[in-house]
Amino acid sequence: MSIFRSYDADRPALACGCGRHASAAEHAADESASIEQLSNDVVEESLLRALFPKARQRRDFLRAVGANTARAAIASLLPVGAMQAMAQETSGANGALEKKDLKVGFIAITCAAPLIMADPLGFYRKQGLNVTLNKTAGWALIRDKIINKEHDASHFLSPMPLAMSLGLGGAAPQPMRIATIQNINGQAITLHVKHKDKRDPKQWKGFKLAIPFEYSMHNYLLRYYLAEHGLDPDRDVQLRVTPPPEMVANLRAGNIDGFLGPDPFNQRAVYDEVGFIHMLSKDIWDGHPCCAFGAPDEFVRQNPNTFAALFRAVLTAAAMANDPQHRALVAKVISPAAYLNQPETVVAQVLTGKFADGLGNVRNVPTRAGFDPVPWYSMGVWILTQMKRWGYIKDDIDYQAITEKVLLLTDARKHMKELGQPVPQGVNKPITVMGKVFDPARPAAYADSFAIKRSSR
Repeated sequence: MSIFRSYDADRPALACGCGRHASAAEHAADESASIEQLSNDVVEESLLRALFPKARQRRDFLRAVGANTARAAIASLLPVGAMQAMAQETSGANGALEKKDLKVGFIAITCAAPLIMADPLGFYRKQGLNVTLNKTAGWALIRDKIINKEHDASHFLSPMPLAMSLGLGGAAPQPMRIATIQNINGQAITLHVKHKDKRDPKQWKGFKLAIPFEYSMHNYLLRYYLAEHGLDPDRDVQLRVTPPPEMVANLRAGNIDGFLGPDPFNQRAVYDEVGFIHMLSKDIWDGHPCCAFGAPDEFVRQNPNTFAALFRAVLTAAAMANDPQHRALVAKVISPAAYLNQPETVVAQVLTGKFADGLGNVRNVPTRAGFDPVPWYSMGVWILTQMKRWGYIKDDIDYQAITEKVLLLTDARKHMKELGQPVPQGVNKPITVMGKVFDPARPAAYADSFAIKRSSR
């Protein structure tokens, strides 16, 4: 039953909730014959819960304005029709779910928008899943909770499943699978306001710069950027691993000079007037992956139908998040305390691309953040070349074989087709980083081609 109808005004006890039938029995018969209406009701309820997290707020709102006015008001602000259409997508030829109650980890950053919004907007429930999203403090903990089977699937930094599969970082190899890329772009280099006169990286010698994790795009993009400006990231600056939620506080305290980190913390530093955005990550590599959604290979093999349902739910959310017309709604849905716990205006600036940069400008960059979910093989191969360049990988490896095992591009195509989404062609997406074209067919030569690199750690 729609949450709008459940709180409608006073009616005789035997009247139906929606007011269109003579009795509750007649209403039930009509509603049971309309699967589409039931799905629409779920979407209405999910939207209302996203807008008004507390039950008392929902009741007060509906009693104050009435159900019909509430529907009209929300429809005027939010793309209800589009969301209802998404909810009607078939879930494909799937068998019985092996496991319905799932725990999924996430870090409170905008990169996780598809994974997060699939919860309050009902996309997991549509697939028959009862997902509990577990907000987690840092990336090492995300890794540990997957290894210890405390989480079934998780939000990851896109290099993490590759590193875990290879057993990097001192842990035993843990075969992992990447279902989707959660986001592209959406990061930035942010510096303390005291460094507004130091826009040339050559002036950064001795800087303390934060990154969220060693196995992160942030680490590899920052290293690449520094090296292209003649700085050795292992000698000329200090790179400090810092959980994203702690970056702004460390910047304010003067413990770091800046960070290459995820949003909303770049924008939050501007909002709090402690930092400015030196450069968006898209200006280093436009279209770069950042975070991913995945699970251990063991979970995928033991729960293929459940994993497929998760896959479809996240792909559905990604399609919605990637549409610019939905970004204001996405900001509203993921900003509350249960998720990002950030001012909605900060998150909206990130997602819409209209933002203050802390230098006195209001910029309009619609592609600041994107949510293309395709796990292109070329992305995985590039990540491995940077692990090799900086000494995280010491031995020769088969770049392509590792990438194809971890990144589930074929499965992504299959599920995107089931959902009626455009199906990507080919296996590689062209990559250009700071003007240098990457050839995924020659990864070893690429990794060895840089003047500044580290052969061993």
